[in-house]
Amino acid sequence: MKADAWQHLASAPALAREPQPPPPRAVPHNTPLHFVINGAAGNQNDAELLSTLAQMLGGAGRPFELHRARVPSDLVATAHSATRAAGAQGVVVAVGGDGTINTVAGAVMHSGATLGLLPRGTFNYFARAHGIALDTPGALQLLMTGRAHAVQAGRINDRLFLVNASLGLYPGLLEDREAFKQRYGRTRLVALWSGLMSLLREHRRLALRIEADDGAAREVKVSTLFVGNNRLQFEALGLPEAERTGHGALAALALRAFKPGELLWLALRGAMGPLGRVGEADDLSHFAFRRLSVRPRLPLPQRRVKVALDGEVTRLTAPLEFAVHERPLWLIKPEPLAGEDSSEAAA
Repeated sequence: MKADAWQHLASAPALAREPQPPPPRAVPHNTPLHFVINGAAGNQNDAELLSTLAQMLGGAGRPFELHRARVPSDLVATAHSATRAAGAQGVVVAVGGDGTINTVAGAVMHSGATLGLLPRGTFNYFARAHGIALDTPGALQLLMTGRAHAVQAGRINDRLFLVNASLGLYPGLLEDREAFKQRYGRTRLVALWSGLMSLLREHRRLALRIEADDGAAREVKVSTLFVGNNRLQFEALGLPEAERTGHGALAALALRAFKPGELLWLALRGAMGPLGRVGEADDLSHFAFRRLSVRPRLPLPQRRVKVALDGEVTRLTAPLEFAVHERPLWLIKPEPLAGEDSSEAAA
């Protein structure tokens, strides 16, 4: 990779602070909660969820409705159906992990409705970044009492992302992780082990032509390009861009072309203590931006590129246009702590 190209990006003038977000809006107590559930009914966890919903919401007199995607391929249609039922002033609750939340948020974003969360994923990055309880009773209590806050989303072409979007090595890691989970179970240990195994294999380099906020085009070679809208991930890496991520900017992390052993060593450095050591590595380049255009340097100008969006792998047509989403997402989340403004709480 041409280090000077990335260094020039990283040294670009600081981005202006984002405009003050709109004030929070109240959610009336009688507003029905429309839950979007990804998966077939009948398992023990599902029965426990239904029992808790009936006990907490029914006991409080809060109306609710369940919208279930029987198979994963039905989730998009189910999310849009729930959003139409909720209406512009309603609340649609995503029940699941970051991938499910992404799908439901995509349906909610342009409707005027409010998004609620009932986190049930492996890592729950979006919920954790916004201070939302990971236990069902705590999350339900927030849904019954919380206000809707405007939070930032990212966009790549016409697709929304809430946590991260990436190309290169990372989508392959996610595909390997899903295969491991299907075989060994959906736990963090399985996810981490599958990632380490993936890093031992050879990976193809990406030759990219990129254009950032300053308008200059650069050509680079990387093993992966990772774009984040999640403060927690960049804080864990010890990167200064964490402060801006979700505050009117996205952050990019580029890894140069590695050999398998080097990739594994980088991962182990990150696993053993503060990841600031990884953030300071010469092998990484990182910068904040509002817009970033990425085109693979290949003879097919309209080539479809494998991209990971919030933990789900898809293919998008190049060029890939990353940007801070033009619209905020209204999310029921805890109030800012004393000393925080609403934009800080939205990171």
